[in-house]
Amino acid sequence: MKHLALPLFIAATLAAPALAKDPAPAAPPRPPSPGAKHSPRAPLWSYDGDTGPTKWGEVDPKFRLCQTGKRQSPIDIDTQVAERGGLKPIMFNYAPGPLTLVNGNNTIQVNFTTSGGARLDGLEYKLVQMVFHAPSEEKIDGMATPMSVQLIHRAGDTRTAVVAIRFKLGKENKALKPIFERLPKTDSFNEQLESFNPAEILPVNPAYFTYMGSLTTPPCTEDVKWFVMRQTVEVSFRQLAMFKELYKSNARPAQPLNGRRVQEYVEEQ
Repeated sequence: MKHLALPLFIAATLAAPALAKDPAPAAPPRPPSPGAKHSPRAPLWSYDGDTGPTKWGEVDPKFRLCQTGKRQSPIDIDTQVAERGGLKPIMFNYAPGPLTLVNGNNTIQVNFTTSGGARLDGLEYKLVQMVFHAPSEEKIDGMATPMSVQLIHRAGDTRTAVVAIRFKLGKENKALKPIFERLPKTDSFNEQLESFNPAEILPVNPAYFTYMGSLTTPPCTEDVKWFVMRQTVEVSFRQLAMFKELYKSNARPAQPLNGRRVQEYVEEQ
């Protein structure tokens, strides 16, 4: 037995440095995108009940800003107090490009890679994502519309801007037809579309409202620049019904303005 103890001791001594070696540090996680699908291990949130908007701040400490933030979105825009003047038109530079459709958390999520961007408030942003809400999260003079789309833009790693377009019931929206024909059927849905031009869903009138806000979904990150187009575009009842069959209601209620400045751009005649 004494002859066996020495080899075992030597083997354990040689293995010890390997076991004691510190693991390589993990890369810091990227902040979640608006509408991004959560990991099965992540706390879930929804639009009703115990995990609804009024409870988001309690679901996870990372979502605390949803409850304590002072510059939250969406808001109800009062056109009587919005300031006019001093703004420039949005310079949209969207282009046809491929997209990926995924079943985001509580909405359909469209991811872009090479579809251009826009010059917003003097800064160049890249279009990265598009998400839908029904009814519209954005209200103007207390009125929501049946649906809206939010085009999420990024400049670098820290700046986020959202262009919101509201939809009213009317004719079929041909630009959105290829997307609505491919609405996700399963949680793991992931489908490619070869070409889509975001410019085709823009309203003709360039008028917009702008203010500083936040993401409208957890973690409700603030310092997001919002641009809400004043003119609505049309979507058919069938298209709306197709969306609501999968996502019955996914709009966060309007948040307090808390003294924030709201400006309006109106095209010069």
